[in-house]
Amino acid sequence: MAAPQSDVLRIEEIAVDDSEDLGSIAFVTIDRPDKLNALNAEVMSSLKDMVSWVENTDSIRVVVITGAQPKEAEEGKRAKPNAFVAGADITEFVGKKSEDIRKMFAENAVEALWNITKPTIAMVDGFALGGGCEVACSCDIRVASDRSRFGTPEINLGLIPGYGATQRLVNLVGYGKTMEMVMTGEMINSADALKWGLVNHVVEPEQLYQFTMDIAKKIGTKSTHTLKVAKQTIRTALSTGLEEGVAIEAEAFASLFDSEDKEIGVSAFIGRHQAKWQHK
Repeated sequence: MAAPQSDVLRIEEIAVDDSEDLGSIAFVTIDRPDKLNALNAEVMSSLKDMVSWVENTDSIRVVVITGAQPKEAEEGKRAKPNAFVAGADITEFVGKKSEDIRKMFAENAVEALWNITKPTIAMVDGFALGGGCEVACSCDIRVASDRSRFGTPEINLGLIPGYGATQRLVNLVGYGKTMEMVMTGEMINSADALKWGLVNHVVEPEQLYQFTMDIAKKIGTKSTHTLKVAKQTIRTALSTGLEEGVAIEAEAFASLFDSEDKEIGVSAFIGRHQAKWQHK
């Protein structure tokens, strides 16, 4: 099945390893650089199509999401800044009432990203504000350039985050920092984002792509079945207590002993060779 392309979303399939048939990384670019890659209805619809394609395409091992780089400025004009996603397209909020927003936000693309069963990485270069911050938070891993800025400025519009930031940020940065971000609407720089636990790594812009892809390719060499079980098990920590979570982990761990990949992995370790996973 071909990747679903659109005017606002580009998808490139990049091989995990050229020397082996290990499948691909879906490199997804939100492509509205003139609007700082803001989320509008078309982007959200395209992201949902992408999620459906990823879930139904066995060869896709990992998803990397980023924003398009700014276009070269016309003579005499200032270039647009770098942006991962600078928020929702606020023009779509004008005149809307609660019943309209409930329909817009029902089964939204950010929740779809959150529910992908495969590993996801946000590659952030520039502004990740509002919905952009929430897209990043819906991914499993976040890698940022040192010129990135994160924020939830919805309070300045008389609103609060609506794509899960009030919940996911608490798990990432804690109660107090979430309160500060949401209630002040102020941006934080990449250094603070790293210190607070919002991002996993911060690198220089020219290193961002390679650094992110190195992580994606390393993950892509693992058993897809085991990765799926790991992601599901780790997610239980967000919604269960410690005792229940440990019990869920123990059962998931035991169940993997019935998988072919466990025998393949153990044999490869003992024989000191590369594992050839059954679940690719």
